[in-house]
Amino acid sequence: MALYFARSARSLVADALEGFARAHGDLVAYHPEHGFLRARHSSPLRRVGVVSGGGCGHEPLHTGFVGAGMLDAACPGQVFASPHNRQIFEASRAVARREGVLHIVKNYTGDRINFGIAAERLAHERVPCARVLVDDDIASDGPAVAVGRRGTGATVLLEKLLGAAADRGLGLAELTDLGTRLTGRCRSVAVASAPPTAPATGRPAFDLPPGVLEYGVGIHGERAGRTIPEEPLDTLVDRMTTALLAALPPPPDGTLIALVSGLGSVTRLELYAVLRELARTLDDLGFALRRSMVGDFVTALDTRGFCLTLLTADDETTGLYDAPVSTPAWRW
Repeated sequence: MALYFARSARSLVADALEGFARAHGDLVAYHPEHGFLRARHSSPLRRVGVVSGGGCGHEPLHTGFVGAGMLDAACPGQVFASPHNRQIFEASRAVARREGVLHIVKNYTGDRINFGIAAERLAHERVPCARVLVDDDIASDGPAVAVGRRGTGATVLLEKLLGAAADRGLGLAELTDLGTRLTGRCRSVAVASAPPTAPATGRPAFDLPPGVLEYGVGIHGERAGRTIPEEPLDTLVDRMTTALLAALPPPPDGTLIALVSGLGSVTRLELYAVLRELARTLDDLGFALRRSMVGDFVTALDTRGFCLTLLTADDETTGLYDAPVSTPAWRW
């Protein structure tokens, strides 16, 4: 059974990228020969180009965040698959500024390897390159996970904050240091009541019986380390928020930035109810929610679930978050 409207599973990504570029041609340009999207507009103050990428199936990540104030380029791979190092190399070379290029990389083996090979190729051409590794998923934090925490919802916030910092003219070392500090102050956790469906087979990634939730589900159809019985939303969000706060350094003035992202098949009606419970929990614990975003930001095809991301905030972080942005997914 085919699940998605497409000419074929093989053509879906390329067709979607071409359609995306047509829909947002005022903001992005598609380079099909090298498989990347590039921003048409960027601040002349940038000394460093900003590049990210990863498998498709997470839209609007990463392509939706290409544009002024965020990414100079994004490299999309096949569904749930890393982009090729050639894509990353060509995109990086195309957008590098006088101080080089910064790679924002989610902590998955394929992404790390291919961005690493691209960085080596850039070094041969004397293009400076540095990496910020995003590893925010607390569900994959433990000795059983060899590569460490996965990169999930924090990726969007890092792309926004580092894009704004690049617009202020920060150099490559300064951006790398800022990104490293920000990743240490950002954590995420996701739950799901139904797994994603593979475009090629139309079958669920795994079986999940009624009445339970995958607590700590991944964004590539990875099963969580455990299931829990379905529980009222306030109890579930309390559980998730408490776990995130325990994994974060205490906010200097008790303020936080939150991202509530659907994983593909949860309605906005439900997601706003999630934010309500998150804000209530934070209020009860004496924290202040300085900024919040609700919607689909880092999805996992049609997974029925949501991800909570918290970032400890300060005046610098809030200023970078509020800075102007003009991308297909975010504009203010």
